[in-house]
Amino acid sequence: MKNYLKTLLISGLIGGSMMGMVSCDKQSNDDMKSENAVIECIMSRKSVRQFENREVGNDTIEKILKAGMAAPTAINSQPWKFVVLKDKNLLKTLADTMPNTRTQTATVAIVVCGDMTKALEGVAKEFWVQDCSAATENILLAAHSMGLGAVWTGFYPNMDKANYLNDLLGLEERYVPLCVIPIGYPAEDPEVKDKWNPENVIYK
Repeated sequence: MKNYLKTLLISGLIGGSMMGMVSCDKQSNDDMKSENAVIECIMSRKSVRQFENREVGNDTIEKILKAGMAAPTAINSQPWKFVVLKDKNLLKTLADTMPNTRTQTATVAIVVCGDMTKALEGVAKEFWVQDCSAATENILLAAHSMGLGAVWTGFYPNMDKANYLNDLLGLEERYVPLCVIPIGYPAEDPEVKDKWNPENVIYK
């Protein structure tokens, strides 16, 4: 987990930059503040489904994409493709035909796809789902860290939905949409859900 958090920090999106992960009793105050900022970002993230009519800048979108691509992947295969939707007609069509995508008020959405030409062979092929899911979580956290809201709306493994989205966007068959992430400036402030449950932990 510390390595995962370090990746987020190095991307420059959350907190400061930590050049090394050491034990807490040897950390500088700045290092501890940075780590605490990452934990706070994780624990305060929430799903936002309503957005202000306000554009998200291209520089901000690129930072979010860089965070997504900083995610770990099996043997560094990076089996993903990110489709950025800013076209208002596309966003409206998606909202009208698939309301659960929550693009009704979003000015941008990121479609996280698996690229099957980069997927591993044999039983390892399905690792693309884990890799793209890790990228999706990075995107959600990066957006939250910059004062934006976002929500994960799933497509795969529902291939009817995935194929529909492929057709709508004119994507090649090699791409399998895992999810759509609408992103924007929040027009709502939902309560953060406390999901900690010690009964879901097994110690050995």
